[in-house]
Amino acid sequence: MFIRWRRFLSIRCSILTNMAEVEQPRSPRLSVQDWEAAALEAIATGGLRAVAVEPLARVLGVTKGSFYAHFRNRRELVDAALRNWERSHGAEGLAEFAAISDPKERLRQVLVGAIAFSQSARPSPHLSLLAEMDDETVRAAVHRVNESRVQLIADAYRELGMPRAQARRRAQLAYAAYLGLLQLARSEPDKIVSGAELNKMIDEALVALLPVRTAQDGG
Repeated sequence: MFIRWRRFLSIRCSILTNMAEVEQPRSPRLSVQDWEAAALEAIATGGLRAVAVEPLARVLGVTKGSFYAHFRNRRELVDAALRNWERSHGAEGLAEFAAISDPKERLRQVLVGAIAFSQSARPSPHLSLLAEMDDETVRAAVHRVNESRVQLIADAYRELGMPRAQARRRAQLAYAAYLGLLQLARSEPDKIVSGAELNKMIDEALVALLPVRTAQDGG
C-alpha cells in the first residue's frame, strides 16, 4: 500500500512539473548575431555608451545569462558588433556592386543607392561611430570601411579613363557628399526629401559625379 501511494505521489509530481514547464514561457535562445545586431542598433541611435548588457537584454526579451553565454564582457560585444558592421559595410558588403562589370553602371548604382539611403531616415551606425573615433578599434574599423568604399568608387572612375590621382579625388568628393547628406538628414530631418524630390536629387548627383565622356565612349 505504501509503495503504491509513493508511486502515485511520484507520478502526480511528474505531471505537475510537466504542466509547469508547458505553462511557463521560456526565454528565446539568441545567437551571437542577434546580440551583434542589437548592439549595432544601439550604436546607431546612441553611440557606444548605448551598448549596455541589461538594457539590451530587456530589448531582446532575455536575461543577462543569454549575454554571458556568448560574451565575457561588454567590450567583447562591442568588438564583435564592429566586426559585423565592417563585414556588411566594407569590402565584403560591397561585393555585389564590385561584381557589376560595366564601371559606369556600377558607379551609377553606388551613387543611387547611397543617396537613397541618406534620405531614408534610418539610423546610421556609421555616423554614430564617427563621433567615437577616440576608440582605437572604432577608428580602425571606420578607416577600413571608408577606404573600401572610396576605393570601389575610384576603381570605377579609373576604368572609365580617369588618371589615378584624379579618380581618387573624385571618389573622395563623391563619398564626402554621401556622408554630408547623411549628417544633414540626422541633424535636420525636416530637410529629408522623398518621391519626386529624391529623384531630382539623384539626377543632380549623377550629372555632377558621372563622367560625361569616358574612355569607353572614345572620349
